[in-house]
Amino acid sequence: MRITIDEEKCCGAGQCVLVAPEVFDQRDSDGVVVLLDAAPPVEQTDNVRNAAAMCPAAAIDVQG
Repeated sequence: MRITIDEEKCCGAGQCVLVAPEVFDQRDSDGVVVLLDAAPPVEQTDNVRNAAAMCPAAAIDVQG
């Protein structure tokens, strides 16, 4: 699995952090998503896919 973030799209809703805190965080200054692990372990697959699906701005892309 490979994850990419489009920071320009991110609206800072934070749903990704709630669903997959081991993979996503938010910048303190503006709430934009921060990718902590671009290739997380397989155990995080469901959480990452759910986070991408819940993103209201569609800022998270998951491949693989």
